[in-house]
Amino acid sequence: MKFISFLVITAVALRAADSASVDSFARQIVSQNPELRYYETEIEAARLGVRFAGTRPPPGLSVSAGHKRVHSADGGIAGDGAVWSVSVSQVFEWPGRVALRKAIANRQVALAELGLASFKAALTARARLLAYGLHGAEEQRAATHEVAARYRELREVFLQRDPAGLTPTLETRVIEAQELVLQRRATEASLAVQAALNELNQLRGEPIDTPVSIGGGSLIFHAAPAGESLLNAARENNFAFVSAKLELEQQGFEVSLARRERLPAVTVSPFLSQESAGDRERVFGLGFTLPLPVGGRTATTVGMAEARRSQTATALLLAQRQMEREVFTAAAIFEAKRREVSNWSPDSANKFREAAALADRHYRLGAVPLPTYIELQNSYLDAVAALLATQREALEAGLRLVELTGLDFTPVEIAP
Repeated sequence: MKFISFLVITAVALRAADSASVDSFARQIVSQNPELRYYETEIEAARLGVRFAGTRPPPGLSVSAGHKRVHSADGGIAGDGAVWSVSVSQVFEWPGRVALRKAIANRQVALAELGLASFKAALTARARLLAYGLHGAEEQRAATHEVAARYRELREVFLQRDPAGLTPTLETRVIEAQELVLQRRATEASLAVQAALNELNQLRGEPIDTPVSIGGGSLIFHAAPAGESLLNAARENNFAFVSAKLELEQQGFEVSLARRERLPAVTVSPFLSQESAGDRERVFGLGFTLPLPVGGRTATTVGMAEARRSQTATALLLAQRQMEREVFTAAAIFEAKRREVSNWSPDSANKFREAAALADRHYRLGAVPLPTYIELQNSYLDAVAALLATQREALEAGLRLVELTGLDFTPVEIAP
């Protein structure tokens, strides 16, 4: 999601994205994203794993056939005939093993479902940032083109005149230099709009050049819940932390299963054999197969499972620390940026825009010097960029907080 940091978010005083439109974009992107099928297939595979873990090993069938010749004491042939045998074997495990395997498989299902929910949450946040970012990039482009057009008009006026003296010539060169700089900024702003539009249309499953129109309004940021509420929610909903907990539970079952597997499984084999060499003989019986616990393989398996559980416990502790750090960092950034946004006047951007336009008119009349004119034009663009960037950072931090905690609070809404 690093590319989102290059997109700008709409200003408070400028027209912002309509909440209904942003929500519709988010729903459309989440419902049509092809990556969802990957997570859904993973869940299906995990559920099949549960069914497989709850089944017994299939019985085995063994058939043998041959020929037998019996010789008497004097070397003659006493009997000659066919020999065959049939055996069916079934493995019987000690109680508890199947239940442990099903518990391990169920944790895999929970991890897959958690991954799907996390992906949907991240995709929703990404869609909202793209929708807001598209409109903000358009506002940035409009302001940049507006100032660039003023410099272009001034340059054309200066070129139509016959500059007399050094000062008019130098002012013309300054205007030309500023125009070149603004042309570059205007190009970059146009590319940012196109990049946001392309990404949004791809996620929506629409043609890449489909026009997108987002309604108007103004952004209002709301305070996040208290820190303890955020932590409690993160402990229940944070993907990385909950995944680490599920993996620790799964490793615990793995250890228990490894310990139970020290008791060998028993294979029961009823069999029937018949010999027709001379007298006909038929044998019925029941065989048992029991592996001998030699070589220390079972003890090694238990030790490996316990080592993995210890590693998973450490990973859980690290995931908890990282989760707490990320939650508090995102909350601090969101609160700081929200307060910064709240200190702005709703018409701040319009005031800078009007001052830049006023400076343009009076510079043409000779009432404003060139340094003041340039300063006001650049201040207008810098102010708009600062307003949009701060809003972008606040929105990113707010949506990141929602993603980390899973709380259903609205960091930003659209005012009419």
